[in-house]
Amino acid sequence: MSDPSRPKLPRIVAVTNQKGGVGKTTTAINLAAALVELGARVLVVDLDPQGNASTGLGIEAQDRTVTTYDVLLDDVPISEAIQGTIIQNLLICPANADLASADIELVANEKRSFLLHDALRAIDIDALALDYVLLDCPPSLSLLTVNALCAAHSVLIPLQSEFFALEGLSQLMLTIRQVREAANPGLRIEGVVLTMHDARNNLSQQVEADARATLGDLVFKTIVPRNVRVSEAPSFAMPVLSYDSASKGSEAYRALALELAVRHGIAQERA
Repeated sequence: MSDPSRPKLPRIVAVTNQKGGVGKTTTAINLAAALVELGARVLVVDLDPQGNASTGLGIEAQDRTVTTYDVLLDDVPISEAIQGTIIQNLLICPANADLASADIELVANEKRSFLLHDALRAIDIDALALDYVLLDCPPSLSLLTVNALCAAHSVLIPLQSEFFALEGLSQLMLTIRQVREAANPGLRIEGVVLTMHDARNNLSQQVEADARATLGDLVFKTIVPRNVRVSEAPSFAMPVLSYDSASKGSEAYRALALELAVRHGIAQERA
């Protein structure tokens, strides 16, 4: 039973797609930065052994002394792993290559699917006064992804505007349904965001048309264009909103953040 004396939990959103290269990490860090611009306080939890979200938010490998691995495998309070970033009110729970063995090491743990759920609902999270937690998942339907789905309130799915894009969604949708039935009945699909979209390309337009015809209102109105500034920003260890605030990529992620915040009443509350 929830404690009525505790603050309201932050909105926990799993950013996931089992297909790699769809803009998942890019979406997680830039959506987080855009939500901060709207006045939210945001935590990104890096669940990918590659640690790209950590790198993209300026956390050097040698500075990741306590990571998501320690939270999941060694029961370290998540507040001990969280670090600040170059952006005020944007926090990160970093990851490193240690997470690559997590699936094997977690198999014997009876609570293996709920470790992140419990960590994000522990009392130490309250002091952070978070509005959003974005979970950057690995590009696979692994035990790490299942942890994210069991912990999250909703799922945001980046979908690359390319051939076969929709075909890869079926297994993810099935996994979400299974998690909802077995472990997290409140889990819902936040939406699908089209990424790497080229409006001049007939294929991109066809993917968008097919996605909207198939998924309807689940597809966000905002489309993230293919943009060189978005691609360059990670090499400078910052979100595109910091790297080139006026770029089309920055504008797209701001629009996506506003669309998300309006759904949750955050934008009106902070207006």
